[in-house]
Amino acid sequence: MSSDSPQSAESLHTPQTPVRWYQPLTQHNYRLYMGMTFAGSMGVWMQRLAQDWLVLQLTGSPAAVGVAVALQFLPMLVIGPLSGLLVDMFPKRSVMMVCQSAIALLALGLAAWDAGGNITVWAVYGSCIALGVTSAVDGPARQVFINEVVGDAGLRPAIGVNNAIGQFGAMVGPALGGVVIAQAGSAAAFAANALLSVLVLVMIAAVRPALLHLTAPASRGRGQLLAGFGYVRERPSLLLTIVLAGLLGAFGMNGPVVLTAFAERVWHNGAAGFGLFNTVGAIGALAGALLAARLRTMGRKGIVAAAGLFGLSQLVAALMPNLVAFTVMLAVVGLMTLVFLTSAATAVQVEADPEVRGRVMALYLPLLLGGHALGGLLAGWLTEEFGVRTGLVVTGALAMLSAAVVGLLLWLNSLRVRN
Repeated sequence: MSSDSPQSAESLHTPQTPVRWYQPLTQHNYRLYMGMTFAGSMGVWMQRLAQDWLVLQLTGSPAAVGVAVALQFLPMLVIGPLSGLLVDMFPKRSVMMVCQSAIALLALGLAAWDAGGNITVWAVYGSCIALGVTSAVDGPARQVFINEVVGDAGLRPAIGVNNAIGQFGAMVGPALGGVVIAQAGSAAAFAANALLSVLVLVMIAAVRPALLHLTAPASRGRGQLLAGFGYVRERPSLLLTIVLAGLLGAFGMNGPVVLTAFAERVWHNGAAGFGLFNTVGAIGALAGALLAARLRTMGRKGIVAAAGLFGLSQLVAALMPNLVAFTVMLAVVGLMTLVFLTSAATAVQVEADPEVRGRVMALYLPLLLGGHALGGLLAGWLTEEFGVRTGLVVTGALAMLSAAVVGLLLWLNSLRVRN
């Protein structure tokens, strides 16, 4: 059956075996994998937020924060396809060890420089680029390593729970980072990421190799590098899901720029308010993670609907008349963020065949996070030129429009397949 048939497009999350979502947690390696996913995601996003905040303190410009966001994610667009081939060619566990070591050293060096009091915005920009390059390889490796951890049995619920936990860590990291920055400064946030990276290294080392389901490495060559592009191009429903993630990354996932601007210019509550906003978003994200992990029957229509509601929640948050209402809406934004990201990532990962999954995820993640980088520039420019609220209204509306267009294209593709 074609992967673009109506059945495959709408039943991606329907389990083929009666494996419940929590059953993979009974496995030793999977429990370690969940721990390293959460700690690694939380630490990296804490560092990203600390970098953004430090840039704002050094320059006083939301547009400069947008540049920092772009520099963190644009490297993924450049080396993403190559990183996917590396992940498919080499042992995933070894790749993760190298990447986490680099992240730990980078965070430790930045913490020492920041604590010394003479750090410059150009040094932070350099750190953003280095973190982006490392994450471009580490992200696909962690996503695909799950296949070797659980094997074929229970793969769908394992992927779903992993994506939920990873995305939740991406929400908790900025929330915790905001608290740490408010209490101890950005250098402490960098140091915290260094400690979390060491913890991840310990958990990777504790994985039992005898329990892994190793897959044959991909062969080398230019054709293998282009195989991921061809695989996705031949599957319109898969391609459109990846494109939708990129569009929402660009038009909706601009929290570092937007929340710093709201804290500084709208509610005037500084680092404490920034930490509060991220904490509330993380609470909503927890609810979204738990909900997404249990939505095993969510198909393409549900993914598109979640994308539209995500954009709508941002638009509504921008229009809230007081701090309490705005803060409550941030919880809704966090919830819808996790529902969309978890369902979209699970759909892409499950639909891709194991032998090309690294290259497919190396297209999905760079497009999502590269879109996030471009969105940081867009949000920074809109905030500077038209005001904080207007910027969030515009990006929320663009996210809703993206969901509508992709939903229409998916519907037209399903009609083509039926005919």
